[in-house]
Amino acid sequence: MSFLLALVEGFASGIFVRSLFHVGWPAAAFALLLATILIVVPSLFEGQRSIYKVGALFFILLALGIGRAALADSPLPPSFSAQVKHRVAYHGVVVGEPDVRDASTRIPVRVSSGNETTVVLAVVSRATTARVGDRVYVSGTLALPAAFASDDGRVFRYDKYLQKDGIRFLLNYAYLSVDAPAPWYSLPALLARMKRWFLGGLEQALPEPYASLAGGIVIGGKSGLGTSLEDAFIASGLVQVIVLSGYNVMVVAEWVMELFAYARLPRRVQAAGGTLALILFVGIAGASSTAIRAALMALIALYAHATGRTYAAGRALLLVVLLMLLYNPLFLAFDPGFALSVAATAGLIAFQKPIEVRLAFLRSAFWREAGATTLAAQLGVLPLLLYFTGNLSFIAVPANLAVMPIMPAAMGFSALAGITGGLLPQTLAIALALPAYASTAYVIAVARLSAALPFAHTIIPAFPFVAVLLAYAALAVAASNRFSTTLQLRFARKAST
Repeated sequence: MSFLLALVEGFASGIFVRSLFHVGWPAAAFALLLATILIVVPSLFEGQRSIYKVGALFFILLALGIGRAALADSPLPPSFSAQVKHRVAYHGVVVGEPDVRDASTRIPVRVSSGNETTVVLAVVSRATTARVGDRVYVSGTLALPAAFASDDGRVFRYDKYLQKDGIRFLLNYAYLSVDAPAPWYSLPALLARMKRWFLGGLEQALPEPYASLAGGIVIGGKSGLGTSLEDAFIASGLVQVIVLSGYNVMVVAEWVMELFAYARLPRRVQAAGGTLALILFVGIAGASSTAIRAALMALIALYAHATGRTYAAGRALLLVVLLMLLYNPLFLAFDPGFALSVAATAGLIAFQKPIEVRLAFLRSAFWREAGATTLAAQLGVLPLLLYFTGNLSFIAVPANLAVMPIMPAAMGFSALAGITGGLLPQTLAIALALPAYASTAYVIAVARLSAALPFAHTIIPAFPFVAVLLAYAALAVAASNRFSTTLQLRFARKAST
């Protein structure tokens, strides 16, 4: 475990340093020099060789992380860069779901100029419609996305946030028309059609904003909720309900496993079916970094179940983080969703059991687990959440405890409403969607009532990232094995008296 931890920490540290400070190859060479020293030192002095090996591994991976981040930070295509601030026109292919805003729609389109290809984000009128895989004509003013600062001084690297998805340019004041629909054999187009069919079924079965919340609960998304309701979810600390998170993926994985177990199918068949279901679900939902992280961890758990091996959540998280950063190092510093998802999962792994021990005075096992899960996840994300948004919700824990028991049922009822809304006559679909309406109405009521309470939340002024590092260093110390073991021993002694 210590070697895997050193490997991931070193690689992530290298990526982080390169992302923020743009250090070059000399820094990587210096890290390799330090690794060499740590390899040579044990042969000269007496000491614990494992410590030197772990240190050497850390600096080797630090150098590799710097190199991987440098490779990912590719320069802009010259032919497109020369057209910035000019009115341009391209033929291309829609490569992502349109993002419908209050006043506009943003559509990612892969276009070519000469021998170069890139992805532009076309900002078109709200009425413009296009689907994944459609071949389109698009024109507009080519621009570079830029970082911007909020009113409280927090800087959001919008350019890097788009770059993690391959988007390098904006196409402002754009016009877009469809030249040809997506071919029938396009898998991304098929998955996008399935998502639209499901959301359309929810619109048939449920009124707004309940249909939009049901869509957010099942596959993520906030469009249709309205600004005031979104603000209520943020202020109450329930924003994870309306975005696709690891929780959604894990619930789907558990449902599939329970279904196959009930059918008494062999373990390998259960694992194969669960794998296909997870891939299909994540593909339909849009394959965000948070969903991919949760799906990979679930796949490791399915593999362990199929082979009869022990599933170690901590090792699985480290392995998944390493794989995802190898694939796209921009996730680390420029994707808040990925960072918060990893932090929440790490918080659950490190603190759920110790906190559950502290809640031994609660007689109900369900509420002990629910309380420990909520507190552990909130503890894991709090430093990053305050750094990114500054939103300190004083009612996040009770609000989450209020909605947590109903969330699996709300997901199930919402999924049923979407399917029946797409298959059955509207009157019958509305009748069958009553449980989904009741559960989503309850969640909305909790969000609104919580946000309306006096002093429900406050905004913390911007602070340097070093404070986040210090906070997580303190949490790492608290989560050490000695701390957890001490709590468990105390609980055992009390239980025996």
